[in-house]
Amino acid sequence: MDIDEFAAWAATIAKVEEHPTNERLSYLGLGLAAEAGEVADHIKKLLRDGWLDQAGLVDELGDTIYYWACLCAATGQKPSDLLAKSAARINRRLREAASR
Repeated sequence: MDIDEFAAWAATIAKVEEHPTNERLSYLGLGLAAEAGEVADHIKKLLRDGWLDQAGLVDELGDTIYYWACLCAATGQKPSDLLAKSAARINRRLREAASR
């Protein structure tokens, strides 16, 4: 399954409609923020305790991708296009930093 197929699947699970309500978009955005917070909590515990619950971190990363993919679908964005645009933007920043 590629990222675009995953987003289409996730949108069916999350019942994302073509024109989602503000409430639905808010729910998905808050879900993404909550899952990202759980990722951060695993990293915090790594710093505090000196060990990483890698399985737990992987689970939370998957949950983060789920909500991100749902938001992509809800806003009509193709995840693979967003990833390509992000890579291009990061590469541009790296080139600019290297030229300074």
